[in-house]
Amino acid sequence: MDRTERHQSRPSRRRGPRLLIAVLAAVALALVGTRLVDEPPRPQVVATPVVPAPAPAPVPLSPAELAERVVPTIVNVTSSTGPRATAGTGIVLTADGLVLTNHHVIDGATDIDATSLSNGLRYDAEVLGYDRFRDVAVLRLESADGLPVATIGDSTLVRLADPVTAIGNADGGGLPVAAPGQVTGLNQSVTARNAGDGSRNRLTGMIEVDADVRPGDSGGPLVDAYGAVVGISTAGNPDTRPDLPGADPALITSFAIPIADAMGVAGQVREGRTGGTVHVGPTPYLGLAVTDSSTLQDGAKVVAVGTDSPAARAGIRDGDVVISWSGAPIRSASDLTFEMTARYPGDRVDIGWVDAAGAVQTATLVLGNGTP
Repeated sequence: MDRTERHQSRPSRRRGPRLLIAVLAAVALALVGTRLVDEPPRPQVVATPVVPAPAPAPVPLSPAELAERVVPTIVNVTSSTGPRATAGTGIVLTADGLVLTNHHVIDGATDIDATSLSNGLRYDAEVLGYDRFRDVAVLRLESADGLPVATIGDSTLVRLADPVTAIGNADGGGLPVAAPGQVTGLNQSVTARNAGDGSRNRLTGMIEVDADVRPGDSGGPLVDAYGAVVGISTAGNPDTRPDLPGADPALITSFAIPIADAMGVAGQVREGRTGGTVHVGPTPYLGLAVTDSSTLQDGAKVVAVGTDSPAARAGIRDGDVVISWSGAPIRSASDLTFEMTARYPGDRVDIGWVDAAGAVQTATLVLGNGTP
């Protein structure tokens, strides 16, 4: 009897935990089911986009504010060839002294220096490269550091009647002079004459303004109403003085190279790429001054030959007409200038010319070291 009771009691102990577990599980499911069913739905939050307030329209600068912003970013450029000196202006592109100016400001110079209008210091300047045809040159100021940099604008946005101001070393006086005006023409062509040597250069795509640009302003900034550079002052009318009695301001016409064109030249020079009309590095020397031939014959007529120059040693004389260059025909003075663009000191070239007697002459010469 005792054994039977013990045998029957064992199953009852095994069922107890199972039953408890089943009950707990059922309670848990009931609780979960209750929460899932009874919990109220959460409200949906819709994000409202934040619209920034429109930026205030830029306010044109007063003449004093314009000068305060622009003047520290320019330099007075002085280039010398023997006793002759040329004054101009330059635009600071980088804090370490990369400067943009006109080629005609430094054309033929043996010594070039620039004085910063931000700190008054004078720097020796090296010509890194240039484009004679677009009248742009890029200089490096030796040992320059921490110079204020010009704000470069967008010349493609310039429109007729836009207010502009030319700022530069007017008449070589050494002090910055502001010449206000407005845009009177776009995409203009002009033949500019170098006041130093009388040479001429045909320029296209120019911005025409009625600002009183003077000799010495060349290479300086033409800025918009907010102080951003939109052009480089290049050609003015030195015979018109609006400050003289009876002067007609309507006669004042000046021209600037669009800054987009000039910055394209500067970019190519910084990359060290000679090509097209851009020359980078040392300048070759031929020793000829030429003009277009006045006869029916194509060529570059020689108007001067440098003493003991490569051209003189080859036998070229005044009045001769250059007609070929290393196999390429020379039909004009510009052709010869273009061919020289791709050359360097030490290059050997074959040159052909017609002498005073009408005979065709040829020679091989070695280009020397020249000035820009």
